[in-house]
Formats: sequence, structure tokens, C-alpha cells
Amino acid sequence: MPPISMLPGAAIAGFALAALALAVAGIAIGPVPLGPGEVLGALAGGASPSAQAIVWEIRAPRVALAAAVGAGLALSGTTLQGVLRNPLADPGLIGVTAGAALGAIASIVFAGALAGVLPDGIRPWLLPVAAFAGALATTACVFAIARRGGVTHAATLILAGVAINAIAGAGVGLMTYLSDDQQLRDLTFWSMGGLGGASWRAAGLAAACTLAAGVGLWRLARGLDLLQLGERAAWHAGLEVEGLKLRAGVFSALAVGAGTAVAGPIGFVGLVAPHIARLCVGPAHRLVAPASALIGAGLLLAADLGVRLVVPPAEPPVGLATSLIGGPFFLWLLLTRMRRDA
Repeated sequence: MPPISMLPGAAIAGFALAALALAVAGIAIGPVPLGPGEVLGALAGGASPSAQAIVWEIRAPRVALAAAVGAGLALSGTTLQGVLRNPLADPGLIGVTAGAALGAIASIVFAGALAGVLPDGIRPWLLPVAAFAGALATTACVFAIARRGGVTHAATLILAGVAINAIAGAGVGLMTYLSDDQQLRDLTFWSMGGLGGASWRAAGLAAACTLAAGVGLWRLARGLDLLQLGERAAWHAGLEVEGLKLRAGVFSALAVGAGTAVAGPIGFVGLVAPHIARLCVGPAHRLVAPASALIGAGLLLAADLGVRLVVPPAEPPVGLATSLIGGPFFLWLLLTRMRRDA
């Protein structure tokens, strides 16, 4: 599909405004609706105690968490699509999400056994550290399998990712089997992805990891552009191809691991956001990266707002909403490629 005719700067500004509007809506709309004046007053510290509590203790951390996780997943998807030169790639394709989920679930199941070993200051960080470790371990494993003769083969990388996904899925099944009733309940809801447990600590962790990964991935933009010409052509142009792949894997693991740790596995944001960004700003990764991050933040903010309003006061997991959006989008992409290649 050809890109939509749009000035990149105007498109990125539009995505930023849309994400900001969705963030404000996420703070204002809920079981207790707040008017614009109340929202501004609460943010400025001049509203009633109840409005202050709703904004600062419930809704604002949730909005910040959704924006950070959505942006991180979108950045990771953008980078992996560039590295693999495959528009159907996303963080789940090579096992990054599955590895993060396995690490997080293992930390939930074995938290009781580790409670007497770990210092008090480390225990709150056990789940995010385990999720990042799982994401990094699976990424390293997939890249090691796909590397032959000093070269990482994209096709082998994808196939290794399929195998790692299956192994991680078996590990998750084992952890589920070993869990008790309370842990099983926690695992069930966590595995569907959700933002109900948002806190400023979780939002801060996700934002810090997304920012660090985003800066690192944005610095790879020129290399990703060269890589679209093919690995050999990129190498002749002076690009250290294998180093770029390694850095892309580490930064993607950081973003996905942090997001999965605090919100559970949330699918398809990393697939959908880069495509929308490319349609609007073109193929240059220095533009696609910020546009994709803003779109990813907006998509997750919109999905979270939707699940909060669909059957109040109940809240379906936001991962279900993103799958309902992303599944048909993936099929549309696949059918479009098949028609174009026919």
C-alpha cells in the first residue's frame, strides 16, 4: 500500500496531540467522571481531596503506564521489522515476549521460596528483573542459534523464534501446573495483559526502560535504513551489520521485558503501530521510530479506555482488546501481501 501523502512533521505532531487527548480522556472518564476544570485542578493540586485521589492515585499512573508500555512495544516492533526486513514481525515473533512472560511467571510462582533469601529492598523488583532476564535470555538464545559463520540469518532467526516460543510456552505451562490456587488466579489475569495494577513505581520503571531503549533504537535508525538494501549492500556501505543486530536485540528486550513485567503480555501493538507510522511518515526510521512510539502509546491508551467503558465497573483485560484489534489487522496485512505477490 502506498504511503498516505502527509508531511512527516505534521503527522508526528498529530500523533502527539492524539496521544495527549487520549491521556486526558483516560484521566477524566471513568465511573466517577471528572470535568476539565476538576482534572486541571487535580493536576495543579487545587481540587477536592476525592478528585486528587482519583487522578493521582488511580488514573494518572494508569495512563502513564499505558503510554510507556505502548511506546516501548511499538519501538521494539519497528526495530525488529527493520532488522528482519519483515513487515509481519513483532516482539512475539522471535520469542522476546514469551521469554519475558516465562521469567515473570517464574518469579510469581517461586516468590514465596525466594522471600526468605532476597533482601527486602530487592523483593519488589523481582518480577521486572525476572521478566527482563527472560526476554534477554531468549533474545540471546535466538540470535546465537541463527548465527553461523559470523552472520545472523534472518530466516533462521524467525524459525528459532518459533521454537523458543514453543519451549517458553511449555515452561509457562509447567509454572502453571506448579502454582497454588492464589498463584493460578494471579497468573491467569496477568497472562491476559492488564493495567489494573498500575502504580507510579511501575509506570516509572516502564517509562525509564522505554526511554533508554528508545534512545538506543533511534540511534540505529540510519543503520536500519541501510539494512533495507540487503545485508551485503549495507556492509559495503560501511554498516557493522552484526553489531546493529545485537544492539537492536538488547534494546528490544529491554523495552519488551519492562512492559511485560508491569502489564503482562500485550500483543499486536508492536505489529500495528509501525505500519500506521510508515503509511503516514514514509520508510525513514528516524521518523518512523518517534511516530510509531506515539501511535503505540495512543493505541494502548485507547484500548484501555475502551475496556474501562465497555462493561463498567468490570474491566476486561486490555490484552484482549489489543488482540481483537491486532488479529484482524494481521490477517489484512497477510492477505494484502499475498495479493501483491500473486
